[in-house]
Amino acid sequence: MKKIFYAIFAIFFSMLPLSASSATGADVPYLTGRVTDNAQILSAETRKTLSESLKAHETRTTNQIAVLTIPTLNGQSIEDYAVKVFEVWKLGQKGKDNGILIIVVPNERRMRIEVGYGLEGTMTDLMAGRIIQNIMTPRFKDGDYNNGIIEGARAVIDVLEGVTIQEAAGAGDRDKSSEKSGFLDGLESDLSITERILFGAFIFGIIGLFTIIGIVTPGVGWFLYLFLIPFWAMFPVIVVGARGALTCLITYLIAFPVLKLILKNLNWYKKVNKDLRTKGKASIGGFVVNSGGSGGSWSSGGSSSSGGFSGGGGSSGGGGASGSW
Repeated sequence: MKKIFYAIFAIFFSMLPLSASSATGADVPYLTGRVTDNAQILSAETRKTLSESLKAHETRTTNQIAVLTIPTLNGQSIEDYAVKVFEVWKLGQKGKDNGILIIVVPNERRMRIEVGYGLEGTMTDLMAGRIIQNIMTPRFKDGDYNNGIIEGARAVIDVLEGVTIQEAAGAGDRDKSSEKSGFLDGLESDLSITERILFGAFIFGIIGLFTIIGIVTPGVGWFLYLFLIPFWAMFPVIVVGARGALTCLITYLIAFPVLKLILKNLNWYKKVNKDLRTKGKASIGGFVVNSGGSGGSWSSGGSSSSGGFSGGGGSSGGGGASGSW
């Protein structure tokens, strides 16, 4: 059953809308997630694939890997700029310094893999240079930024995890098979009333929370409405069975838009909507909702979120390698 709940957390927190995190330093962009494509050279599918791969690696190892593309450095060296970004974003865990930054500057045809102190023994300068020269550079020369960055990030992950690409793919297939089996076993198991209450509180607590956020939040609320449909369809089966889950789904499909339309006419909801359009953020019940490229995001006490990803306080001493194409 644990795999079910791990999957819930992974899916929810990896797919929530992203918002900008505050950063110091005018030349460093806001940390918007594991992939910050300011040069706009990556497809949406590539950004999604990269983010999922980097998140999975962090879950397995606690290493934080981030990708940044920026059009130009305006004459600044890529080595100095990479250290500056690393310091501002604070990649890696505090005390472990286990962060890595992959930065690509297309207009200047430059790239760098910046390595945190704690990973310099594993991701050596020589190894970083080989990834740049043998994997990324040939693809960049062909204008294929998507595969160049995906394969480069995958090679970094393989080095850090000590496996080859073939072994990693095989392990991934085994993990997927195991997760599928565990999920089905969880659905087919007979739960006691105590277990149903506990699992129900957990499941309905999570999807219920995001349902409430979707109802009271302008813009992103309709995205959450569609996003939560499969969760309301599947996870209640564990607690209330197939018929009960169908009832939950129908109730959700009807109640969500009805409540949202009712709230739309209330003064406080109109004020929130106006503040989001004019100020970029609004306060709802002690929480701050920020508008962003994906419609909005929630934070508490005025702090912002970057899709569950932020630096952990790590640092870099300039280790890594640079390259050009």
